[in-house]
Amino acid sequence: MSEEPQVQEIQEVRVDVANLYREEVYTDLRVATIRVLVPVKADGTPDTTRETLFSGQTTLLSQAGPLPVECPIEARTLQEAAAKFPAAMKEAVDRLIEEAREIRRREASRIVVPGGPLPGAGGLRGGGMPGGGILGGGR
Repeated sequence: MSEEPQVQEIQEVRVDVANLYREEVYTDLRVATIRVLVPVKADGTPDTTRETLFSGQTTLLSQAGPLPVECPIEARTLQEAAAKFPAAMKEAVDRLIEEAREIRRREASRIVVPGGPLPGAGGLRGGGMPGGGILGGGR
């Protein structure tokens, strides 16, 4: 007989009380949202032995619709995070664009037309179908 895989019971799920954060959200109600994760002890008091974490969030409008963008911001205060928000967001968007280009390159290199020439094997000259057009082999 084979054993069934063990499923973690809901009673076994535990909160990591040594890694708790209080979340604060600040927004300019236009484009910027800054999320602040303040480390706290199990009793909710600030844990000054750990760093506060900052992240920026915004939504870009793309041809495919709204695109949420989130990025970490290296800062020690909310004011510093607000000042660094534009540069951090630009870096995140640049990274997204580069990732999209890389995915597009990989997908384009995977396209094989059944019965067509192999990529790099010469293929059709001029990039179009033979015949047709004004000078193509019509009459």
